[in-house]
Amino acid sequence: MGRYKLTIQYDGSAFFGWQLQIKERTVQGVIEKAVQKISGSDSRIPIHGAGRTDTGVHAMGQVAHVDLETRLDEKDLKNALNGNLPLECRIMDVEKVNDDFQARFDATKRHYQYQCFTGDSILYKNQAWHLTNMNFHRLNQLASHIIGDHDFLSLSKFRDDLDHTRCIIYKSEWKSDGKMVIFHITGNRFLHHMVRYLVGTMVAVAEERFSEEEFLSLLKNPLKDVQIFKAPAQGLILVQVDYE
Repeated sequence: MGRYKLTIQYDGSAFFGWQLQIKERTVQGVIEKAVQKISGSDSRIPIHGAGRTDTGVHAMGQVAHVDLETRLDEKDLKNALNGNLPLECRIMDVEKVNDDFQARFDATKRHYQYQCFTGDSILYKNQAWHLTNMNFHRLNQLASHIIGDHDFLSLSKFRDDLDHTRCIIYKSEWKSDGKMVIFHITGNRFLHHMVRYLVGTMVAVAEERFSEEEFLSLLKNPLKDVQIFKAPAQGLILVQVDYE
């Protein structure tokens, strides 16, 4: 029995999120089916992800681990998995790791980006939030306040099973690539819907539908179940997960 680290890319518009569900197609579900098939096992072989992405959210570098009995080397295991996966999900890398490796708990940084498209194109309908105008300078002023150690209770979906809602943000900035405007954020952890709430609220401030004072108050005076702005899922991408 060996433990394998999987680096995974997927188009989230084809799945009902990462987490296994009985009746819906999920990323975890299709990978577990592929693992079970190539292993010849009669029972489920669980894979454990670094994080749970929601319905419609994409990944370029999701990470998971799985314990598997196989004679295949890493290259052949990768090819065997991909041969049993749908086109919307691909294993980009397979690495045999120590038995104590944990995809979720050993992660030190997670990198996300959120894409907003200001042009007229149907090609990005599943990969970006389509907006007509964006105040790039204003957005970066707001993004700078996010860096640091904050309680993001106000800017996440409340869950009573969490010990705390503090996150350390190392990078928070908007960059323009032609008509695509991208928010880049890196942190030690992220809460449910957190990036989408941050993006939605920053855009609302830039569009003068919400004030900067109200936005900063959400960071400084955290409250549960605040009614704020949430960006749509399709613009969010999990780019990379770092391990020391």
